[in-house]
Amino acid sequence: MTAPQVLPPKPDALGELFPVSKPVIGVIHLAPLPGAPRYAGAPVAEIYAAAVRDARTLAAGGIDGIMVENASDMPFARPEDIGPETVAALTAACVEVRAAVDTPLGITCVANGVIPGLAVAKAAGARWVRANQWVNAYVANEGFLNGPAPAAARYRAAIGAKDVRILADVHVKFGAHAVTADRDISEQATDAEWFDADVLIATGTRTGSPTRPQEVDEVRAGTNLPVVVGSGLGPDQVDSLLRAADGAIVGQWLKEDGLWWNPVDPRRVERLMTAVYAVREAR
Repeated sequence: MTAPQVLPPKPDALGELFPVSKPVIGVIHLAPLPGAPRYAGAPVAEIYAAAVRDARTLAAGGIDGIMVENASDMPFARPEDIGPETVAALTAACVEVRAAVDTPLGITCVANGVIPGLAVAKAAGARWVRANQWVNAYVANEGFLNGPAPAAARYRAAIGAKDVRILADVHVKFGAHAVTADRDISEQATDAEWFDADVLIATGTRTGSPTRPQEVDEVRAGTNLPVVVGSGLGPDQVDSLLRAADGAIVGQWLKEDGLWWNPVDPRRVERLMTAVYAVREAR
């Protein structure tokens, strides 16, 4: 089935970001940043140094992209409550990572902090921002969250960051989607393309939970944009998921003991990328 063409065709953003097929983006989950409830006063230099160690491990293992996330700042602030202290610390961490590795860099600023994320990306030279909810709305752990696309697209233009791509979840994890229950996943994918996202994300229900290949297919049925897997990819899922999707974002599986708050495990990175290379070679 051919997806509806709701906007004039545009270049393949995933292909522009990465020179390989089926790119894999590894996630750095930062320790709690200043201002977050779990921040215990650790020197920020230690937080940034841990991020750099993870970045070097990911890069050495052949990961194609790196995404930095303020993942330990729970309970996450709503987008309008994300403070300058978070933006400052996230920017500083990204600058340190950028100086340490040449791997393309992206940002996730939770919860759904797309506008703060764009500011960080512009300052740090990052290439994309993940938008957990780009269009429509859903009921998140933080409450009712609107898609920020109209304001965020204008902000991106205002700061001269049109080269920063939007990777948008279609059916984001950690939330209830009753408010859009009358629109199937393919329709929601069309909505995200209509509001000018660049790459769409099909994901599971929680961090590390498997993405169903059927969900990838449902997203793809509604869009002409690239579609990547957003959670739950491990070596055993690479064959089925990367045959369906154009790439993947991987966080928890790459960590020691498979726990998202642990450092990146180089053996897990090698094992995952070995499986990825096999899929690429089979194409």
